[in-house]
Amino acid sequence: MGEAVLVVEQEEPTRRFLAQQLADDGFRVLAADRAAPALELVESAHPDLVLLEAVLPDVSGFDLCSRLRAGEPGRAWNRDVPVIIVSARSDPVDRVRGFARGADDYVAKPFVYEELVARMRAILRRAGGPRHHRLAVRDLEIDLASRVVRVGGEAVQLSAKEFDLLVALAEDPERVFHKEDLLRDVWGFRSLGRTRTLDSHASRLRRKLNTNGDCAYVLNVWGVGYRLVAAR
Repeated sequence: MGEAVLVVEQEEPTRRFLAQQLADDGFRVLAADRAAPALELVESAHPDLVLLEAVLPDVSGFDLCSRLRAGEPGRAWNRDVPVIIVSARSDPVDRVRGFARGADDYVAKPFVYEELVARMRAILRRAGGPRHHRLAVRDLEIDLASRVVRVGGEAVQLSAKEFDLLVALAEDPERVFHKEDLLRDVWGFRSLGRTRTLDSHASRLRRKLNTNGDCAYVLNVWGVGYRLVAAR
Protein backbone atom coordinates (compact mmCIF):
# COMPACT_ATOMS: atom_id res chain seq x y z
CA MET A 1 0.00 0.00 0.00
CA GLY A 2 1.28 3.47 -0.89
CA GLU A 3 1.42 6.67 1.12
CA ALA A 4 -1.69 7.75 3.00
CA VAL A 5 -3.33 10.96 1.76
CA LEU A 6 -6.07 12.77 3.66
CA VAL A 7 -8.43 14.68 1.34
CA VAL A 8 -10.28 17.44 3.22
CA GLU A 9 -12.88 18.74 0.76
CA GLN A 10 -16.49 19.83 1.36
CA GLU A 11 -17.64 19.33 -2.24
CA GLU A 12 -18.62 15.69 -2.59
CA PRO A 13 -17.96 15.36 -6.38
CA THR A 14 -14.43 16.75 -6.01
CA ARG A 15 -13.78 14.62 -2.93
CA ARG A 16 -14.98 11.49 -4.73
CA PHE A 17 -12.95 12.29 -7.85
CA LEU A 18 -9.73 12.80 -5.89
CA ALA A 19 -10.32 9.67 -3.79
CA GLN A 20 -10.83 7.53 -6.89
CA GLN A 21 -7.93 8.92 -8.89
CA LEU A 22 -5.48 8.82 -5.99
CA ALA A 23 -6.47 5.24 -5.14
CA ASP A 24 -5.90 4.27 -8.77
CA ASP A 25 -2.42 5.81 -8.51
CA GLY A 26 -1.57 3.67 -5.51
CA PHE A 27 -2.27 6.03 -2.62
CA ARG A 28 -4.19 5.03 0.49
CA VAL A 29 -6.96 7.61 0.68
CA LEU A 30 -8.71 9.04 3.72
CA ALA A 31 -11.43 11.66 3.33
CA ALA A 32 -13.24 14.28 5.39
CA ASP A 33 -15.67 17.07 4.53
CA ARG A 34 -15.04 19.25 7.60
CA ALA A 35 -12.21 20.26 9.92
CA ALA A 36 -13.40 18.30 12.99
CA PRO A 37 -13.26 14.81 11.42
CA ALA A 38 -10.09 15.81 9.57
CA LEU A 39 -8.32 16.45 12.87
CA GLU A 40 -9.53 13.08 14.18
CA LEU A 41 -8.07 11.35 11.11
CA VAL A 42 -4.77 13.23 11.31
CA GLU A 43 -4.42 12.08 14.91
CA SER A 44 -5.56 8.49 14.46
CA ALA A 45 -4.42 7.56 10.94
CA HIS A 46 -1.17 9.56 10.63
CA PRO A 47 -1.48 10.50 6.93
CA ASP A 48 1.68 11.19 4.94
CA LEU A 49 0.12 14.24 3.25
CA VAL A 50 -3.02 16.39 3.54
CA LEU A 51 -4.91 17.91 0.60
CA LEU A 52 -6.87 20.76 2.15
CA GLU A 53 -9.64 22.96 0.75
CA ALA A 54 -9.46 26.58 1.95
CA VAL A 55 -13.24 26.86 2.49
CA LEU A 56 -14.82 24.36 4.91
CA PRO A 57 -18.22 24.40 6.67
CA ASP A 58 -16.90 24.58 10.25
CA VAL A 59 -13.58 26.47 9.96
CA SER A 60 -11.42 27.89 7.18
CA GLY A 61 -8.73 25.68 5.69
CA PHE A 62 -6.18 28.37 6.54
CA ASP A 63 -7.11 28.13 10.23
CA LEU A 64 -7.07 24.34 10.07
CA CYS A 65 -3.57 24.44 8.60
CA SER A 66 -2.48 26.69 11.49
CA ARG A 67 -3.97 24.24 13.99
CA LEU A 68 -2.15 21.33 12.38
CA ARG A 69 1.15 23.20 12.68
CA ALA A 70 0.59 24.45 16.22
CA GLY A 71 -0.88 21.30 17.75
CA GLU A 72 -3.49 21.28 20.52
CA PRO A 73 -3.32 20.46 24.25
CA GLY A 74 -4.13 16.84 24.95
CA ARG A 75 -3.87 15.82 21.29
CA ALA A 76 -0.94 14.46 19.30
CA TRP A 77 -0.27 14.35 15.59
CA ASN A 78 2.63 15.01 13.23
CA ARG A 79 2.78 18.80 13.15
CA ASP A 80 5.14 18.60 10.16
CA VAL A 81 2.73 16.61 7.98
CA PRO A 82 2.93 18.05 4.45
CA VAL A 83 -0.12 20.15 3.55
CA ILE A 84 -1.20 21.22 0.06
CA ILE A 85 -4.05 23.71 -0.05
CA VAL A 86 -6.30 23.04 -3.07
CA SER A 87 -8.75 25.88 -3.48
CA ALA A 88 -10.79 28.01 -5.85
CA ARG A 89 -9.42 31.02 -3.96
CA SER A 90 -6.51 31.70 -6.30
CA ASP A 91 -5.65 35.34 -5.62
CA PRO A 92 -1.97 35.95 -4.73
CA VAL A 93 -3.00 37.19 -1.29
CA ASP A 94 -4.66 33.81 -0.61
CA ARG A 95 -1.55 31.94 -1.74
CA VAL A 96 0.64 34.02 0.55
CA ARG A 97 -1.84 33.53 3.41
CA GLY A 98 -1.71 29.78 2.89
CA PHE A 99 2.09 29.70 2.99
CA ALA A 100 2.11 31.96 6.05
CA ARG A 101 -0.17 29.48 7.85
CA GLY A 102 2.27 26.64 7.12
CA ALA A 103 1.14 25.12 3.81
CA ASP A 104 3.83 23.40 1.75
CA ASP A 105 2.14 24.19 -1.57
CA TYR A 106 -0.95 25.90 -2.96
CA VAL A 107 -2.85 24.61 -6.00
CA ALA A 108 -5.68 26.64 -7.52
CA LYS A 109 -8.90 25.13 -8.82
CA PRO A 110 -9.62 24.08 -11.47
CA PHE A 111 -6.45 22.00 -11.28
CA VAL A 112 -4.83 19.55 -13.66
CA TYR A 113 -4.82 16.24 -11.79
CA GLU A 114 -1.46 15.14 -13.20
CA GLU A 115 0.19 18.36 -12.01
CA LEU A 116 -1.33 17.97 -8.57
CA VAL A 117 0.04 14.43 -8.26
CA ALA A 118 3.47 15.58 -9.45
CA ARG A 119 3.51 18.25 -6.74
CA MET A 120 2.40 15.70 -4.16
CA ARG A 121 5.15 13.27 -5.09
CA ALA A 122 7.81 16.02 -5.01
CA ILE A 123 6.73 17.09 -1.52
CA LEU A 124 6.60 13.49 -0.30
CA ARG A 125 10.13 12.93 -1.62
CA ARG A 126 11.39 15.96 0.29
CA ALA A 127 9.52 14.98 3.45
CA GLY A 128 10.95 11.46 3.39
CA GLY A 129 14.48 12.55 2.58
CA PRO A 130 16.25 11.77 -0.68
CA ARG A 131 15.53 8.22 -1.82
CA HIS A 132 18.18 8.53 -4.48
CA HIS A 133 21.61 10.07 -4.14
CA ARG A 134 21.58 11.39 -7.70
CA LEU A 135 19.30 13.34 -10.01
CA ALA A 136 19.82 13.23 -13.76
CA VAL A 137 18.14 15.44 -16.35
CA ARG A 138 19.41 15.13 -19.93
CA ASP A 139 23.20 15.66 -19.65
CA LEU A 140 22.92 17.27 -16.21
CA GLU A 141 23.89 15.15 -13.19
CA ILE A 142 23.41 16.16 -9.56
CA ASP A 143 25.02 14.20 -6.72
CA LEU A 144 22.94 15.08 -3.65
CA ALA A 145 25.35 13.61 -1.11
CA SER A 146 28.52 15.31 -2.36
CA ARG A 147 26.69 18.35 -3.84
CA VAL A 148 28.62 17.92 -7.07
CA VAL A 149 26.99 19.06 -10.32
CA ARG A 150 28.17 18.01 -13.78
CA VAL A 151 27.00 19.01 -17.24
CA GLY A 152 28.19 16.71 -20.01
CA GLY A 153 30.64 15.18 -17.55
CA GLU A 154 32.22 18.53 -16.64
CA ALA A 155 31.97 19.75 -13.04
CA VAL A 156 30.15 23.03 -12.45
CA GLN A 157 30.91 25.13 -9.38
CA LEU A 158 27.75 26.43 -7.68
CA SER A 159 27.08 28.42 -4.55
CA ALA A 160 25.00 26.83 -1.81
CA LYS A 161 21.79 28.60 -2.83
CA GLU A 162 22.40 28.00 -6.53
CA PHE A 163 22.69 24.28 -5.75
CA ASP A 164 19.52 24.32 -3.64
CA LEU A 165 17.62 26.14 -6.40
CA LEU A 166 18.84 23.63 -8.99
CA VAL A 167 17.75 20.66 -6.86
CA ALA A 168 14.28 22.20 -6.35
CA LEU A 169 13.85 22.61 -10.12
CA ALA A 170 15.35 19.19 -10.94
CA GLU A 171 12.92 17.31 -8.69
CA ASP A 172 10.20 18.04 -11.29
CA PRO A 173 12.17 19.32 -14.30
CA GLU A 174 9.32 20.18 -16.69
CA ARG A 175 7.08 21.80 -14.09
CA VAL A 176 6.82 25.60 -14.02
CA PHE A 177 7.57 26.63 -10.43
CA HIS A 178 5.94 29.85 -9.24
CA LYS A 179 8.40 32.40 -7.91
CA GLU A 180 6.74 32.47 -4.50
CA ASP A 181 7.09 28.66 -4.24
CA LEU A 182 10.82 28.82 -4.91
CA LEU A 183 11.34 31.76 -2.56
CA ARG A 184 9.55 29.80 0.15
CA ASP A 185 11.21 26.43 -0.43
CA VAL A 186 14.78 27.59 -1.13
CA TRP A 187 15.06 30.81 0.90
CA GLY A 188 12.31 30.35 3.48
CA PHE A 189 10.52 33.58 2.54
CA ARG A 190 6.91 33.73 3.74
CA SER A 191 5.89 36.69 1.57
CA LEU A 192 6.94 37.93 -1.84
CA GLY A 193 7.79 41.55 -1.14
CA ARG A 194 10.04 43.14 -3.74
CA THR A 195 13.18 41.06 -4.10
CA ARG A 196 15.45 40.17 -6.98
CA THR A 197 17.09 37.34 -5.03
CA LEU A 198 15.52 34.54 -7.06
CA ASP A 199 16.02 36.22 -10.44
CA SER A 200 19.69 36.99 -9.79
CA HIS A 201 20.42 33.44 -8.60
CA ALA A 202 18.51 31.93 -11.54
CA SER A 203 20.45 34.11 -13.98
CA ARG A 204 23.82 33.06 -12.55
CA LEU A 205 22.75 29.40 -12.46
CA ARG A 206 21.64 29.58 -16.10
CA ARG A 207 25.00 31.00 -17.20
CA LYS A 208 26.94 28.34 -15.31
CA LEU A 209 24.92 25.42 -16.70
CA ASN A 210 24.78 26.71 -20.29
CA THR A 211 28.46 27.25 -20.92
CA ASN A 212 28.11 26.91 -24.70
CA GLY A 213 25.75 29.86 -24.90
CA ASP A 214 22.50 27.97 -25.48
CA CYS A 215 19.50 28.05 -23.12
CA ALA A 216 18.88 24.39 -22.29
CA TYR A 217 18.49 24.83 -18.53
CA VAL A 218 16.73 27.21 -16.10
CA LEU A 219 14.09 28.72 -18.35
CA ASN A 220 12.21 31.88 -17.35
CA VAL A 221 8.45 31.54 -17.86
CA TRP A 222 7.39 35.16 -18.15
CA GLY A 223 5.04 36.33 -15.42
CA VAL A 224 5.04 32.97 -13.64
CA GLY A 225 8.43 31.63 -12.59
CA TYR A 226 11.01 29.10 -13.70
CA ARG A 227 11.33 25.56 -15.02
CA LEU A 228 14.51 23.53 -15.46
CA VAL A 229 13.92 22.28 -19.01
CA ALA A 230 11.36 22.81 -21.74
CA ALA A 231 8.73 20.12 -22.18
CA ARG A 232 9.56 17.90 -25.13
